[in-house]
Amino acid sequence: MTKHKLFKLGTAAALTVTGVSAITSLKTVRAANFTAIKRVKINYLPGKGLNIWTNYNKGKFMGYRAKDGTIWNVAETAVDKKGNLWYKVGTREWIEARYTVDVDMDTPASTNAKTKDKITNVSTKKKSTAKNGVNNVISLGTVTKKSTKKAKAAKVKKAKQIVDAAVKKTSKKSTTKKVASTQAPSKAGAIIALAKQQVGKPYAWGANGPDSFDCSSLVQYVFKNAAGMNLPRTTYDQVKVGQTVYQKSQANGQPVSANNLQVGDLLFWGSESSPYHVAIYIGNNQYVNAATPEQGTILQTMTSYFAPTIVKRVL
Repeated sequence: MTKHKLFKLGTAAALTVTGVSAITSLKTVRAANFTAIKRVKINYLPGKGLNIWTNYNKGKFMGYRAKDGTIWNVAETAVDKKGNLWYKVGTREWIEARYTVDVDMDTPASTNAKTKDKITNVSTKKKSTAKNGVNNVISLGTVTKKSTKKAKAAKVKKAKQIVDAAVKKTSKKSTTKKVASTQAPSKAGAIIALAKQQVGKPYAWGANGPDSFDCSSLVQYVFKNAAGMNLPRTTYDQVKVGQTVYQKSQANGQPVSANNLQVGDLLFWGSESSPYHVAIYIGNNQYVNAATPEQGTILQTMTSYFAPTIVKRVL
């Protein structure tokens, strides 16, 4: 049977963790070193597990699931052809982001006990068990400073290349359609200008700028420095601010129209209780967002494949 290396890494010392409810018996393996960009908790259905796939685009179900409530480290993020966000949690294991919530990087990885099946850990030789099946147990070492710096440098270089291509493509498709806005030109214009100035900067989960951002810190930085507004730091708190202009559940599933948007509106993806991404609308059906570690901070055009589910007006 093929060996799969799953990432459930602590922030410093090596950890022995469990938490994958298996459908088929899996061999215990040692996971490769990696730098976690964020940590998430499975928020699916009580007592159920979230399918793990071989890829984020037309992947195959791998035969085992991530149990609801368990905590996972994320190595990479990606958006599929339909606009859905995915998290990479192993060498080739992917889960859908919409069934997770972000947790603090200091939160320990979950462990499970009580099972009939026992597995010996490759590194510690301890026995670990999991409910309703065999757990895949991982022992992870500390990532060296040299390999971390090299990996970060490669990500920044790749992100810049992707950003340059995305900006060039978007600028060709942009129109001269006038933006409908009732806000003061100075404040709206300042938000547009400052948001565009951040395009090309790297994405780093937990970063607060000005050299790198994650999605919510970009929003906080732009509004504070361009409009003098102190917005909350996280997407969970930002979605609670301002007036709800659009919500998919209230709009019968119809995608939001650019005609209903104003410069400075906040675009959210996910549910109101658990949003996983936020962007700044800058007019002409475009938005600026700190997208992924691979893409960095980019300017994008809204599409029906990746349309926001909630729009908040804070100006």
